[in-house]
This record gives sequence, structure tokens and C-alpha cells, in this order.
Amino acid sequence: MRNVLIAFVVFFTGHFAQAQVLEPVKWTTKVEKISETEYDLVFDALIDLDWHIYSQNTPEGGPLRLEIDFQNKNENYELIGELKESKTHREFSENFGVDEIFFSDKARLKQRIKLINAENKKVEVELFYQVCKKVCINATKNFTLSLDGTEIVKEVKVLDASSKEKSEQLKLAFKNKDLLVSCNDDGEEKTSLGIFFLGFIGGLLALLTPCVFPMIPLTVSFFTKQSEKKGKGILNAVIYGAFIIAIYLLLSIPFHLMDSVEPEILNNISTNVWLNTSFFLIFLFFAGSFFGYYELTLPHSWVSKMDNASNVGGIIGTFFMALTLALVSFSCTGPILGSLLAGSLSSDGSAAMQLTAGMAGFGTALALPFALFAMFPKMMNSLPKSGGWLNTTKVVLGFLELALAFKFLSKADLVSHWGLLKREIFIGIWIIIFIGLALYLLGKIKFPHDSPIKKLSFSRISFGVLVVAFVVYLIPGLTNTEHANLKLISGFPPPLFYSLYEKENDCPLGLDCYKDFDLGVQKAKELNKPILLD
Repeated sequence: MRNVLIAFVVFFTGHFAQAQVLEPVKWTTKVEKISETEYDLVFDALIDLDWHIYSQNTPEGGPLRLEIDFQNKNENYELIGELKESKTHREFSENFGVDEIFFSDKARLKQRIKLINAENKKVEVELFYQVCKKVCINATKNFTLSLDGTEIVKEVKVLDASSKEKSEQLKLAFKNKDLLVSCNDDGEEKTSLGIFFLGFIGGLLALLTPCVFPMIPLTVSFFTKQSEKKGKGILNAVIYGAFIIAIYLLLSIPFHLMDSVEPEILNNISTNVWLNTSFFLIFLFFAGSFFGYYELTLPHSWVSKMDNASNVGGIIGTFFMALTLALVSFSCTGPILGSLLAGSLSSDGSAAMQLTAGMAGFGTALALPFALFAMFPKMMNSLPKSGGWLNTTKVVLGFLELALAFKFLSKADLVSHWGLLKREIFIGIWIIIFIGLALYLLGKIKFPHDSPIKKLSFSRISFGVLVVAFVVYLIPGLTNTEHANLKLISGFPPPLFYSLYEKENDCPLGLDCYKDFDLGVQKAKELNKPILLD
């Protein structure tokens, strides 16, 4: 039965395979040492969207099962237990009349072995599987796994004549080679620096909230009055600021532990549909808190214990004062920190490092005024008095949280192809949100904790006008014109091809693609453009 199916698949996909190499499954391997003689061999597969691999437990009479052959197993090692599989799906097949058991998105296979020959340092494995979408592809992979961590030199396979000919066809004679630029490897550093500044801006915003701002003069006065000498008061305030930064840096440590366990775990989390949907709901919840409909607070007992500990005095007391500030201000800083966490998970590079950079920026911005005003107490006279403007800042942040919430729903929508948030719908929602913000700033909308507005301030009117101008900028995004590409916010709305105006296109990302190799090369030469071969 297997040979018949292989022949059928080869016949069905033969021409396609000649046109391009289709590889919907990417395999990686690793070896986990259990003891001096026992090892776990791990095989991880990333499976392209809508493709699936059939499990080794698929019933007889169904699609081809996954098969794995551990070569030389009786001479050098023995298998302990059965091959373990990660989560599978079960679905009845009308074609075969049996339940199909298969992997989607990703798969993990794990086999424990025990060495018989202590001199053996490598294990050779042959893996056969069938991967299907609208067509099925049979594939055989050969792996050589090192048990002692040394690099194994792989055999170099010589290309056949047909492959060499096609490779030569891909070498186009570009007319403007000076326009080609090479990639650099400092992208992660730049991104981390950018996340630091975003965190710093978030910290500055947190300073302007009613949970944090009134504590600046209170805390600085405490240090200057409790210290016998001015220099000691300044030193204590600087230590206090350093502790604030340290506390926020400590919050990122668990994510480094996750990153070390599985290097791709944070990247997998960031692209998870249900996590992005959860972020959407959480951001809506944060927005409601900023609007004043309810408060986000940590348990009162936590705050009381930290406050009592701060009375100890010395460096320990200073640390607990910093921790008390972090806990008391959580109702205002929590949503901003949540945004920072979500932004780090959604960015490129090491998410844990970027979260640390963002937390460092946030803590620095929050700690800076305490240290500065302790050094120069007279500067506090220039601070504006607490008042209704602090609540206004919270409400403005609430509107921004609401706008960002739809970014995460859009990400989930793009991955799952729900079709809920096409580009124009997303931009339309943003227009409504920012019209609401403009009406709030101009005094037409009020929220629970707002003070009565007797007269609109110049700053409030100016900011309201800027928001109206931003709404006007968004409007062309609803059209099917050359002005629809809103470059200033290009990273937020869905891409141009995910549009109500675009017709269905079976090419990826709405590109013009060619499914015939020779025709594609011919067009590339005519247009003098490089080839992306999938």
C-alpha cells in the first residue's frame, strides 16, 4: 500500500517538484544527557501553515505513518521505552474511513537510549514521514546526532546537472550593483536601544499619573529631613533611585530563564494567536482602569508589609521604600509595564534582552526625578501642583491602550485569516478612538474621576488640535488610492494587501508570483529584479 501511494504522490507532484523545491517542514535536533549512559534524542519540526504530518499512531488503512529507524541500535545502544510524541490532532477521514492522527504547526519526537558501546559518540537516524495540504509529499530525512557535543562534519552532496543548470540561471547580471547593500548583525543592539527609549518614555508617562507624581515631593522631603547632612540625604536618594531601577530589572529575570530553556519559546509565544487575543482583552481591561471605571491594585497586605519594612532604616529600609513605591503605583504603572512586555514579545531578536532593556529604561525614568530633586530641592518649586491634569493624563493613556489593543487583535486575525480586521476596518476603528480622544480633550466627553472644566487650557486645546490633525491623516487610509499607504504608522495597521479592496490572491503576501521556474527566471531577467525562490 505504501509503495502504491508513493508512486501516486510522485506522479502527482513530479512536475511541481521539478519547478521548485517545496519543503513545508523544517527539522532541528538536539541531545539531552540524562546520565553517563542514557540520552534523550529530540527531533523538533516546524510545520508550515495548513500542512500536517501524520503520526506513527495513525491507524492501518489510513495515510502513511511517520516511521523512524535508529540505525545500529543493537550494536552501540538500545532503546528505552517507546518513541514519545507531542500533542496530536484526531479527525475522521471520509477518504480512508479511519481517524487520521496528525501534527499541525509543530511536532516533537523524543526517544531515550542507553549506550551499550561506551566508545560510541554518535547516533544515525532515518526519518520517513508524509506531509499533506492539498497535495501530499513523502520525505526521508537522515540525521547524525553527536552524544558528546562535538561537531559532526556532514557529507557534501554534489548537485546533479539539472540543479547546476538552474543555479546558473539564478545568477542575474544586475545593472546597478552599487545599490545592493549587505545585511549587518547589529540589528538586535539597535532594537534593544529602541526598546530602552520606549521604556524610558513609558516611565516618563508613569511619572505624570496620580499614583506617582504626588509621591515625588513626599519622598524627597523624607530623605532631606531624615538625613543630618545634605550629602547623606542626596546619597540616600540616589540609592533609592538605584533600587527602583533594580526592582524593575528583576521583573525581567523570569523571561531570561524561559529564553534559556528554549531559545525560540518567546518568539513562539509572540506569534501565538490565543496569546495575542488575550493581550487584546487585557489591553481593553487596562484601558477601562485608566478611564477610571475600576482600579488595578495589588493586595493591601503586600503594601502594608513593605511600608512597615521601610521603617527599618539604612540601606534595607531604603530598598523597601523603593519596593513600596513600585507596589503603590502599580495601578498606574501596571498597564504601561504590560504594554512593554507585549511589545518585547512582539519584536525581533531576543525578547528577554529587549524586555530587560525596556525595564531599565522604565526604571531609569521613574528614578531620575527622585535623585535630581534630592540633589536640588529648590527645583521642586517649579513642579506643577497636583490636580485634575493628572487624571487627564491617565485618560489619554487609556485611549492609547485602547488603540494598541486592536494591534494585537489584528496580529491574531492575520495569522488565523479570520478576515475580521481588514486594513480599512482597523483604520476606521482607530479614527473612532482618536475622535473620542479629541472630544475628551476639548471637554465634550467626561470620565468618572474628571474634575469640572471651567476653561480649557492652552495645552489641552493644542493637544486636541494635534489629535484632530492625526485623525485627518488617517482618513486616506480608508481609500483605495495611492495615499492609502500611511507611512508614519506603517507598523500598526495590517499590510496593504490585507484590504477590503484586494481580490483573493493565491500568491503569498499579495505578490506577483510565478509557479513555473523558467517563466519566473525569464520575467526576472526582463525586469532586472532578483528572484525569491520558495
